[in-house]
Amino acid sequence: MNLLIITQNNNIDKWLDIFSKTSNCSVEVWPNVNNYNKIDCVALWSHPHGLLNKFKNLKLIHSMGAGVDHILSDPSLPSNIPICRISDEKLSFSMSNYIIMAVLYFHKRLDKYKYDRKHKIFDHDSYPEIDVNIGILGYGSLGSDAGNKLKGLGFNVYGYSLNKKNENNIPLFYGDDLDIFLKKINVLVCTVPYTSKTKKLLSMKLFEKLNNGTYLINVSRGKVQNESDILEAIDKGILSGAFLDVFTNEPLPKNSLIWKNENIQITPHIASITNEEAAVPQILNNYQRLTDNLSLFNKVNTDNEY
Repeated sequence: MNLLIITQNNNIDKWLDIFSKTSNCSVEVWPNVNNYNKIDCVALWSHPHGLLNKFKNLKLIHSMGAGVDHILSDPSLPSNIPICRISDEKLSFSMSNYIIMAVLYFHKRLDKYKYDRKHKIFDHDSYPEIDVNIGILGYGSLGSDAGNKLKGLGFNVYGYSLNKKNENNIPLFYGDDLDIFLKKINVLVCTVPYTSKTKKLLSMKLFEKLNNGTYLINVSRGKVQNESDILEAIDKGILSGAFLDVFTNEPLPKNSLIWKNENIQITPHIASITNEEAAVPQILNNYQRLTDNLSLFNKVNTDNEY
């Protein structure tokens, strides 16, 4: 295999180290490419659009993470080359921990206690918890892992996905049942992939179907949310607040009003980060499976956009 890594991230030493220790493939790092025609596999994250057309013998395109919207958004993407993504238990572990943390932040009223500390208020008498009914919007591998762990902590959990899925201990909704799902919850956790159908899904059109005071947690993609609508929904009391890990533009612009809103908690897209030790073997294994004419793991359905 002649592999090229394409990423805007300069910190790829660990990727290179693991590739060198686990295989004898040739690895180059863009833009230092000796011969584009020799490259038969690319591992990438946020590549320059149009670049993939330079490779005449490309056999496999592999995302360096779980997301693939950064690949599918390329209008000149070659149509005949399989695309795969990373699926890793450690991604689920980190994502679920983040979601649990954000849920507990709302449940245990930490906004109130931060305010009380700032104003030297020692309020022992107020009830310290908010009863929560949690909805996981996007009940895939990441969403279902978080849902089951939250259920294990004793919370009421509901899931929604486009297509019907089976789950023994969590009520699931799908298809046209979105409105019913939204009315059952007061914490909305968004884990949907970014596609043309989910662009700005988190907007006033959806928020108006929620119970007033619902808390929003978004760990999917920034383009799934309409940030001005989030601010408006908080101002109107439709949302009590939000815990956001992703943003339309990253880094979040310094002039964004989100910075100033005390009802919004912000983290810099760190809810779950790819583990190189898990990712590299998946790339190598999928390339070998392609060579052996076997089905690929975590192959992207381009029609579904994930």
